[in-house]
Order: sequence, then structure tokens, then C-alpha cells
Amino acid sequence: MQRSGGGKTRRSKRRAQAAVPADLQVFLQALREISVTERTLATNERHQLRNAGAEAAEHGVPLSELIEQHLTRTWRSWTTLPGVESADNAEAVKKVGEAVFRAAEDAVSELTKGYEETQRWTMRTEESLRREFIDDLLAGRDVGQLAERAERYGLRLAGQNVVAAAWAPEPFVTSGTATSNVQAAMSLRFSSRHVLVAAREGLLVCVVPHDLGGAPEEFARQVGEVVGRSARWRVGVGQPQSGPGGAARSFEQARNALDLADRLELGERFVKAADLLVYQVLLRDSAALGELVTAVLEPLRGARGGAERLVETLGVYFASGRVTTATAKALGVGVRTVTYRLGRVRELTGYRADDPAQAFTLQVAVLGARLLAWPQRKSAP
Repeated sequence: MQRSGGGKTRRSKRRAQAAVPADLQVFLQALREISVTERTLATNERHQLRNAGAEAAEHGVPLSELIEQHLTRTWRSWTTLPGVESADNAEAVKKVGEAVFRAAEDAVSELTKGYEETQRWTMRTEESLRREFIDDLLAGRDVGQLAERAERYGLRLAGQNVVAAAWAPEPFVTSGTATSNVQAAMSLRFSSRHVLVAAREGLLVCVVPHDLGGAPEEFARQVGEVVGRSARWRVGVGQPQSGPGGAARSFEQARNALDLADRLELGERFVKAADLLVYQVLLRDSAALGELVTAVLEPLRGARGGAERLVETLGVYFASGRVTTATAKALGVGVRTVTYRLGRVRELTGYRADDPAQAFTLQVAVLGARLLAWPQRKSAP
């Protein structure tokens, strides 16, 4: 009884046979002469076999099928080879066999070299095209052609996409182990047709569809795995954006989120641009913000030891919900020290940190100071 899968197997083999390059026929002709002269493959024959391997790779013929076809045709031609037909004893047949099998082995080597060289070239070309596409996508270049090129990578620019950007002390590079490991992990988790990971400007960038739930968080987790949980790193996430220029806008937001988180010295590893909008609003009029910082906090420069310690105390005080005991614990000082410092702020600036209305002005000024790197700068811009 014939197995039900037999027909499919035969059809697959017929397709493989049809796809075998014509240059492979050269080897079968050479075998006829080799069986008589017992010579090795000539240089031109080796070159043609490499071409056959390259052609098979270009047409998508699996290497295993190519070699199978080569060996099948070799053994099928055995009984018709002139050297075999003319052999009159076992020793003569043995010599012919050695020459033929040596040639078959050399032919497999040449086929494989041609196949693998073409595959490597194809992979390098594909990777180059991919990097070029990601560069154009994140820079917003060639917008008119981006949508068409995006289809190659499974991105729908008409839909919403999100960009996450990871920072670490050691810049990410295209050929780096960290980059390739995160890319492989994300492709395995979500399919390479939906996720683009690449190094850009020292950051590791991930572009994903907005509806691919959990992808930015998984990207951050993988970054932590390759960089090290105890190391310094952070991931910023832009807002969902649509259209050919959407990825560039989301990438800019992700970078801004990283910059703001660094300025504000946030402890979070994962920061979203949407959660930092209030700081963006403050920075949109940096001149006015600078005037506020100068007007409110400049007198603190007159404190013994400078303004830094008092500004830090105010920042922790507001972050602790204006609770002096929590502030003292966070700073590692006594409650009386916190009370004293808040008193000095009141004396120097005229603003009370425990008064709701005045505290709001102080808090915005402290946020502005952190955003504008004051008091390290001699005056706010």
C-alpha cells in the first residue's frame, strides 16, 4: 500500500529537479571523461559548478535538495559511464569508482561554496537595505516611498506605530552582540515581520505597531537582559504616530523622554513620553522658565554651601508629598535638618514650602532648575 504522502514527495522532487541549474549538466558530461582518464575536475568545471550553486541559491532551491539531485544524477549515470562499461575486471571498476566519487565530492564542495557565497551576499544586501530603510524611517527621509518600502518589513505606516529607544553607557552599534541578541529575541517573540530593531546614534531602537501589545515592555526587558539588570540603562517610549513620518516623530519623542529622564534624574528604567508632557510644556518656553527659576531660586545662592543642597531638599520634599519625616528618611538626615533647610528657603526666597499656593511656585521653579541644570549654570537662560 502506498502512503498518502508519496504523491506530495514525488511532486516536491520533480519541482526540485526542474529547478536544478543547467550548469550542473556540465558535471555529468565531465564524469564521462573522468571515468576513462581518472582525472580531477578542471578549473572551468569547478567554476561552472560554483555558478550552479549560486543559481540554485538565487532561485530558492534548498541546498539539501541541490546536493541530493547532484548525487542522484551521479549514481544514475554510473552504469552508462564509458569507463565503467569498458572495465574488464574488479580492479578497473574500483579505480573508476575512486575517480568518480572523488569528482562527486569535489563537485559538492564547489556547489556548496557557490551557494553559500550567494547567500552571504544576499544577506549582506538585505541587511544593508534594512538599515537604509530604518535610517530613512527614523529620519523622516524619502517619505513618498517609505510606505511602499515598509511593506517589505511588515510595517503598515498608515496605522499607528511606536518607537522605543534604549540608552546605556556603552553605545549600541549595528554589529554589536547586544544589538543582535535583542533583535533575535524580539523577532522570536513577536515575529520579524512586525518588529524592527536597529542601532542608531548610539541608541538601540525598536519600531513596532501600536496594537502589538507588550512589545515596548518586552523590548525594555530584553535590553535589561543584555546590558545587565544592575547596570545603568533606560528605555524611552514615544507616543503612537501614524503616517510615513510617524516613526520619526515617535523616535524624537522617545529621545526627548530619555533626555528629560536624565535631566530630572528619574529612577524609572522605562519612561513614556506621554507621562512627561508637563515637562515638555515647561520647556517650550525655556526663557520664561529661566526667568521663574532666577526670580524664585537665585537668592539660594547666598546660602552657606550654595544652593544645591537646598534645591535637592525641596525636590525630595515635594516628591515625598510634603512630608518632612519621609523627606528626612529619603535624604538620610534628621527631621530637624529638613525643617531647618525649609526655613532657610523661606528666609532667602520669601516662599513657604508648606503653603499650598507658594509651594506650587516653588515646585515648578525646582522642576525648572533641574530641566535647565541650575544652579550649575551661573544663571538660567
